[in-house]
Amino acid sequence: MSTLSDISTLMQQGRAPKVKELVQQALDEGIPAEQILEEGLLAGMNIVGKKFKNNEVFVPEVLIAARAMSKGVEVLRPALVKDGVSERGTVVIGTIRGDLHDIGKNLVRMMMEGKGLKVVDLGTDVDPERFVSAAREEKADIIAVSALLTTTMTGMRDVVDAVNASDLKGKVKIMVGGAPVTQAYADTIGADGYTADAASAAEAALAFCVNK
Repeated sequence: MSTLSDISTLMQQGRAPKVKELVQQALDEGIPAEQILEEGLLAGMNIVGKKFKNNEVFVPEVLIAARAMSKGVEVLRPALVKDGVSERGTVVIGTIRGDLHDIGKNLVRMMMEGKGLKVVDLGTDVDPERFVSAAREEKADIIAVSALLTTTMTGMRDVVDAVNASDLKGKVKIMVGGAPVTQAYADTIGADGYTADAASAAEAALAFCVNK
């Protein structure tokens, strides 16, 4: 369907006003909201994610494409709600206590949203207890914790401990990431997942939610 492929192409180019216009056009043509989401917006974001992973596009292009996608979703959301279409899963994301870096976290959030996940962004300098309470409030499937400093990444263990000491133990997956974080460190603290880049993080998060 040409309208959907046009939405995908224009979204990849970051042409937000045109994406909004075409999403509305697709709805007016009677195309189901879920199909517009899957075959237009999410299909386009998947291509952006793969290109980013292969170093064919870079952070600015991803941010522009993600902004265009969010504008398309704004138009689509009332129809999705009306049709009873639910998100594929819920992620609570934030940068750990003492760390104010957020570019990597924001990129991961956009990539996860590009997979059709609902993402609740707690921002930066987030206490372990806040991750737990937000995950409980949002009935989250995943807690995703970011750190850019070796001095703050130790707080990730506190998040794992806080989850294990709560009623969420065994119910919520914990993902960690950031420049100083490694698979070995994730294994040491008992995290459920680690990925080296934003696109892989989104793929892993979707897999956790789909395979629950």
